[in-house]
Amino acid sequence: MTNKLKITFLFGIFIMMMGANTMKAQLKQGDLIDGIAAVIGDEIVLESDVNEQMNYAKQQGASNIDKCEFLENLLNNKLLVYEARKDTLIENRSAAIKEQANAKYQQLLSQFPDEKAMLTAYKFRNGYEMKNAIEKIDIDQYYGQAKYQRITEKADVTPNEVTDFYNQYKAQLPEIKDEVSLSQIMMFPKLTEAHKQDLVNRLNKIKKDIQGGETFESQARIYSEDPGSASNGGLMKNISKGQMVKPFEAAALNLQEGEISEPVETEFGYHIIQLVKKSGKIYEAKHILLMATPTDDEVKTARVKLDSIKGLVQSGKITFKDAAFKFSDDKRTKFNAGVIPGADGSNKIERETVPGTISYELAGLNKGDITNAFDDEDERKRKVVKIVKVEDVIPAHQITLETDYDRIKQMALNKKRNEMVEKFVSSRLPTTFISIDGRYDTCNLKGSWKKDSVKK
Repeated sequence: MTNKLKITFLFGIFIMMMGANTMKAQLKQGDLIDGIAAVIGDEIVLESDVNEQMNYAKQQGASNIDKCEFLENLLNNKLLVYEARKDTLIENRSAAIKEQANAKYQQLLSQFPDEKAMLTAYKFRNGYEMKNAIEKIDIDQYYGQAKYQRITEKADVTPNEVTDFYNQYKAQLPEIKDEVSLSQIMMFPKLTEAHKQDLVNRLNKIKKDIQGGETFESQARIYSEDPGSASNGGLMKNISKGQMVKPFEAAALNLQEGEISEPVETEFGYHIIQLVKKSGKIYEAKHILLMATPTDDEVKTARVKLDSIKGLVQSGKITFKDAAFKFSDDKRTKFNAGVIPGADGSNKIERETVPGTISYELAGLNKGDITNAFDDEDERKRKVVKIVKVEDVIPAHQITLETDYDRIKQMALNKKRNEMVEKFVSSRLPTTFISIDGRYDTCNLKGSWKKDSVKK
């Protein structure tokens, strides 16, 4: 695929992904405060924004990187953000996003031993500055996506347009690598009643010690297994209603300030919670978490159950689809016949990107085969047990309408959406203040951006 076509396809993807990817790249590099590359209306593009988008593209395998094209992608996105803020049909969610920034901050904090270590790693001077950066990124993501969707909501392509797109670009379309379609049934090993009661008893003992004079903070630092709050005495600040899982929030908000709950079960384990304060839709709470980590025997029991389900499927007593709906604990896949989605949202996964644990279990299997039950981890590093079915095996091949119609249709639709957005952007350029730094004077930008250049 030529670079020109690649950028065309990537334009919409950058808009939809910019918030998460920019947050990941910018925070990782700690290079948020730097020179201004451009101003669009009252929106700013930093030089680091351009550099980090380029670096991300390189990490994803892009070649022939042209900095000017990445600048123009960002100019387009910022203009959409600027226009979205003026669009009365787009809900203003700035306040809600501001509330959520603290939760993301706490999530990042859980990956470090303390706040100082995190701020040092991300090169922020203080937590306030870092939260502001997270908030700004999320706001840009929300408004950019919202405006993109408003502009393209009626986009569609006919079969003839799909065929025309294929005929025009087939020489530039990439070869498809070896792929597989996989379905899974995933289970969290169930804790025995004795194991559950042991966790409850331990929390009751901790609560009794607090009531007897120990501080909640000291007990949280000693016993809590929540990496994000234990070192802070279990304290979680500025929690928005709806942010925490329902059992936790229901228990916390039913407490009086200073009161400690009975042990509460959530998907993470068992907690005792102390409400610190609440004001409107915001509250603060402390908690001590004992994680529901299954024992070897509990994991073995789950494997035996999954192997028996495999037997029922192979004997024809139940379909894999129905078994996934009935038995799987994975909310992502149980309502979709257990199908594991690929990176592009389809049911096809490049074989080389299949996670190592699953890839090992698939060795030697063919279409229609099912693995034995095996141990794995979910995205939260919790122990799970799975069986995986090979729904299809697709050898490497050149894209054709016969084998990849849905994929080609999506490409054609993306192109049409991009053209709609480009047309919208072009219509706004004459009436929008635009200032681009002089370092980009040599860029041959596709749009009429260079009405006013600022020299270095």
